[in-house]
Amino acid sequence: MSRLLLATTNAKKLIELQRVLDGLVGSGRMELASLAEFPDYPEVPETGLTFGENALIKAREGCRRTGLPTVADDSGLAVDALNGMPGVFSARWSGRHGDDRANLELVLAQLADVPDEQLGAAFVCAAALVLPSGREHLVDGRQPGRLIRTPRGTNGFGYDPIFVGEGQDRTNAELDPAEKDAVSHRGKALRTLGKVIVKELANLPG
Repeated sequence: MSRLLLATTNAKKLIELQRVLDGLVGSGRMELASLAEFPDYPEVPETGLTFGENALIKAREGCRRTGLPTVADDSGLAVDALNGMPGVFSARWSGRHGDDRANLELVLAQLADVPDEQLGAAFVCAAALVLPSGREHLVDGRQPGRLIRTPRGTNGFGYDPIFVGEGQDRTNAELDPAEKDAVSHRGKALRTLGKVIVKELANLPG
């Protein structure tokens, strides 16, 4: 059975990645590994200027350090009125990495004078697969929508409570996991990458 590393230390993101990939690949086809299995694994600086660059940086490092085929993603919120920001800085927009509440509140504060009809935004994800052979794959996923000013819902993480996807009347944080996976940027990217993973891992020794 092949092993695949999910190169993230974000517990909520790991659950989401595992849920999508398990459904695509099946537990009998491969074993999912996380960075928790590698206690000395260093934090990898996200120095890229795009989501794709950051996803590849993390996937390459995971593969190099563990010898396992590695999946990594980078994702964030692109707000039209903020010229596509916070973008790759989404997780540390407030200056403190991973402080979801502070990041969300800062974005809302920056949009205080923007009319409601101009609160267009999108969640964007780039997901990468890097293999020990050196082969690399990079795919993108996008969920267009709009922002609201009052957070709603307790599911999800990050900016989910203030994001309503196109065609939806609930925020991403009000969707159950299956509903969110079906429409989210990460779900779209990983379903595309999952097809590549199945093909690539079928050619690797178990």
